[in-house]
Amino acid sequence: MPIIVLVTPEIPPNTGNIARTCAATTTPLHLVGPLGFDLSDRALKRAGLDYWPQVDLTLHADWETFHRQQRGLGGRTIGFSTSGRCNYTDLTYRPDDWLLFGSESAGLPRSVLAMCDETAYIPMDRSVVRSLNLSVSAAIALFESLRQLQLFPVGSAPKETVANEAID
Repeated sequence: MPIIVLVTPEIPPNTGNIARTCAATTTPLHLVGPLGFDLSDRALKRAGLDYWPQVDLTLHADWETFHRQQRGLGGRTIGFSTSGRCNYTDLTYRPDDWLLFGSESAGLPRSVLAMCDETAYIPMDRSVVRSLNLSVSAAIALFESLRQLQLFPVGSAPKETVANEAID
């Protein structure tokens, strides 16, 4: 299962929204400090609703601590950035990928991008906007990796309704 990693996130609702997406897809979430908020922040909890207990959450004090643990566990690190090397859809995702996203104001630091095994971008009209929202970017990348790996959670298909069954 791919893993979402937020490096120095700043905005509580974005992290809460990503945590909710991780709960919905049973995707582990790693937060790398320093965080721009306290984990007890009301906006963070509100965005994550009551799904926080279902989030497989790991906290790391800083990049060095995270990087040491990640290298010990193995897998490929993919840094997402507007300056990424390839389009995110051109990657062939692996089950042990770590999908890294930087802070809302600065993205991933160059030093972190340089340590990544791969870097990817999400195409957009840059003459209109500088970047996508962090929670949107994480969801786009995560769902593409899950689609390729055919790892959608059990029970994710919509339920048939009685009305649909009655139509011939």
